[in-house]
Amino acid sequence: MSSSFFVVFLGLLLASGASVAQPEAPASSPSARRIELTPEDGLSAPEIAISTGLSTILVFDSDMTHDEVELDGRDRFELVDVGRTTLRLVPSPRVTAGEKFRLVVRFRDGAAPGRASFLLRVHPAKAEPLIEVYRGKRTIETYQQEARELRAELMRYQGEIARLVAEQDAPGGLAGLVSSGALDEHGVTGRVVTKDVVQAAGNALEATSVKSYRSAKGVAVEIQLVVKAGAFPWVANGATLRSRAGAELKVLRLWQQGPIPVGEFGLVVVEADAPSVAAQGAFSLKLWEADGPRVITLGNVAFP
Repeated sequence: MSSSFFVVFLGLLLASGASVAQPEAPASSPSARRIELTPEDGLSAPEIAISTGLSTILVFDSDMTHDEVELDGRDRFELVDVGRTTLRLVPSPRVTAGEKFRLVVRFRDGAAPGRASFLLRVHPAKAEPLIEVYRGKRTIETYQQEARELRAELMRYQGEIARLVAEQDAPGGLAGLVSSGALDEHGVTGRVVTKDVVQAAGNALEATSVKSYRSAKGVAVEIQLVVKAGAFPWVANGATLRSRAGAELKVLRLWQQGPIPVGEFGLVVVEADAPSVAAQGAFSLKLWEADGPRVITLGNVAFP
């Protein structure tokens, strides 16, 4: 497939919104998740998402017993930092997607519940950055903050719905790109970055070709993948694009030609919302399948 042809193909794809899988839209702000415990909650275990190399911090409203924190597979975490009322966890690369670890903390004051249990589930690329755990009654300020965050999230969803409706009403092809503002007089620029990209040693698939693109409003990555021998067909279910500083671009679409059979090539396109300033420098691209441990990590992805 020639580069000039793919620019047109990519434009038509982005205008039509066709996709095999639509990834989760990452939140624009790292708002805290809040867990409230009752005296009867001592044996329950809320699930928390963790991921390799990413930090998850639990903040408690009571002092913990420092020496009585139990964590299954503790040696498979890069960092387990236990403070008076905080617990920071960073999983190591030795954990695998879908794996679960049980965490138990105990409190000093002897009040009920005397302990709290959590189930840490490994996600291929996403982690919950901040968890606030309350044993007693929450203050009015925490409820007000939560209400503000919910309003902000509602506004984000309303904006996303408006964007999707506008896309459906827009014309197709190049006219659709121009009317949406995605295409300006500079057009779409592309770059072959196959030789620059760093593929993780544990990748389930091999990337034989990687191209990056930039338009007026966003970026896209085209990856040609081949499934290694002895593996099942693969379908991408989610994607993230994260800068070296840890900032995530908002992934708008994840498109795939179809399931990639063993030994055959398949095309995957990831599109992200990115003003020119936000897409500077190198990014790490992660792709994962639904309910499966196979992950693809491509480092040093740069855009024109």
